[in-house]
Order: sequence, then C-alpha cells, then structure tokens
Amino acid sequence: SYKFGGVHQHTPEVEEALTHIACSEVKISFTPILAPMPRGILSTVTAKLTASATTESIHELYTKSYANDEFVTVLPLGQMPKTNSVLGSNHLHLQVAVDPHTNRLIISAALDNLGKGAAGQAIQNANLICGFAENTGLEVLGLGV
Repeated sequence: SYKFGGVHQHTPEVEEALTHIACSEVKISFTPILAPMPRGILSTVTAKLTASATTESIHELYTKSYANDEFVTVLPLGQMPKTNSVLGSNHLHLQVAVDPHTNRLIISAALDNLGKGAAGQAIQNANLICGFAENTGLEVLGLGV
C-alpha cells in the first residue's frame, strides 16, 4: 500500500465524480496497492447498501446494465477477475458480491491500465464524440513485441 489514510492525490477527483453521479456528497477511502506486475489494475471497491440485497440480485442488475457494453464483462458468479485476462485490451472484467454481515456491496474489477485505463479509454471516448463505432481501433491487443 502507499498513500493510504486519505492522502492519495486521486481521492478528491473520485469523490467529485461519484458525488456528481449520486447527486449527494460521497466520501471514499482509497487504498492503492502495488503488485509486482508490469501493467494492470485489480481493484476492490466496497459500498454500504441502503437496502438489503443478495449477491444474485446485484449480479443480475450488473449483468443487465452491461449487457450491451462491448468492453465490460460481468463474469459468471464464482469467477473472479484476473489482470492477465484483460492484458493488452480495452476490456474490464467485473465481479460482485454482497456481504450480508455488514450489508456491503463488494465489486472486484480487472483492467489493463495501459489500455482501458489510459490510451484505450481516450480512443473509446474520441470514437463516441466523433460518431465513430465505439470499438474503432480497439479490437487488437495493445502489446508490443
């Protein structure tokens, strides 16, 4: 871990974006963790639920929400995201669970930070802004040899 305890430089921008989406103030606790790998992000996010829910109901909600998203895959229940599954791509793999003991939603996501997290995301957004197919230029692996 590094820059934990509320001091990471990206905490304010994440809170700002989430506050905008939620239409109410959102505060997060962000703890980045370094792993010995050249690229990739494996993220775990938790959120307190305002109503009771099951893993199955949340999984169904996420599956329906991302059903038509070419670059986001909600994995089958029990299958966890892995960075090597998205290496060199613009894809994001998600898994969800509900902790009934604490009534918290847990989301695990894997992405290639040099693809989906950077250049791939920029190309995808430019495609949408310019009216191109969302996947233009993003269907090949972004790995040098």
